Amino acid sequence: MEGNAGSEGNEAYRQGGSATAVAACGYWRRRGMETRPGQVVAAPNSALLLFAVLATTGCGAVLTPRPCEGWYAPQAMLLDRPLHTVPVPAECGGVPDPVALRETVRRTRGHGHDPRVLVLSVADDCTGTAVPPELLHEVIEVAGDERLLIVSDETWRETSHAPHTTVVVSPAEMIHGGRESDAVVVLTGLGETLLTSGPAAGIARFPDSGRGRGLADSVRQVLRVLRTGLSGPDDAAVADALTEPEAVRKRRAATARAYGAVLKELHGLVTGAGALCRPPRLGRHLYADFEPVRARLDARGIRDSAALEAELVRMFGPYACGGHRLGDDPKALRVRLPAGLLTGSEEPGAAASAGESRVLESVRSALAELTAFRE
Repeated sequence: MEGNAGSEGNEAYRQGGSATAVAACGYWRRRGMETRPGQVVAAPNSALLLFAVLATTGCGAVLTPRPCEGWYAPQAMLLDRPLHTVPVPAECGGVPDPVALRETVRRTRGHGHDPRVLVLSVADDCTGTAVPPELLHEVIEVAGDERLLIVSDETWRETSHAPHTTVVVSPAEMIHGGRESDAVVVLTGLGETLLTSGPAAGIARFPDSGRGRGLADSVRQVLRVLRTGLSGPDDAAVADALTEPEAVRKRRAATARAYGAVLKELHGLVTGAGALCRPPRLGRHLYADFEPVRARLDARGIRDSAALEAELVRMFGPYACGGHRLGDDPKALRVRLPAGLLTGSEEPGAAASAGESRVLESVRSALAELTAFRE
């Protein structure tokens, strides 16, 4: 742990903090975000943290990209918050197109709703893409103009397949010292990259401002009411993981490279079958658009994402997730596919096995048959 952990630890406990709060400061400092223990809130998962944030930010509308992770929308719906989705740009997923975001906010206000919160993901496992910094800056500018609180889900930030060529920047890094400095909450789920076994946990970083401190205190109160938090042993285990021991970092990097190799193969299969797909840069999924072969799929009775999902599940098992489950247009022929389509339930190895090669050829043949011309 960092050399000044002792003094930070005393501060954390004076503020009702924990070992996790202290360790999280070092975690975020290594990512360019200076953090005090009082800015940190921990919970058993990031979905609970998002729920608590939305519960404390009034009754205004919530905005998400389209598509997005399937656990964003239910939090807003459970709180009866109006939910509006905004299409993602051509370059990536995870954030709304900035022009469409501004139009959606103004249209929403024209209908009597008050947009308050924008949930986004700069490292988007839903589409396997990272948000380019210049595009993120445009989104932040719009959010600032429209007085939106940004909730940045950064769970998959450390899963870049080739980290030296993939830049992932947090909104909290980008706006440090700017006019929106108190307008970003960072969420990170730790189960996928740091706590692959043991307790589940998520952490949130709130702005170091009056607004941020008030929001953090309100979120803690919600979690207390729900009687959820980290126990003493779990707190210690999470704090230890947040120091990112060398063995954990090496395993995380190796796992990301292995997923990248598998997803590169899968990307080749779906584009070879005629679908559009952004090249996967991180995470464990890609997002394929079969619109270019709509006429061929229509001949098989496949006319929307639910039907496409059903056919792919029939062919491959429970590996396809239609875009309609991720907030996308149900009429669109879009689907999320995981690396598991080629590896099964196993984590991919460093090199493809003979069994994986057979699966690869089987999937290639099945997709070619699905999208073939029919007389």
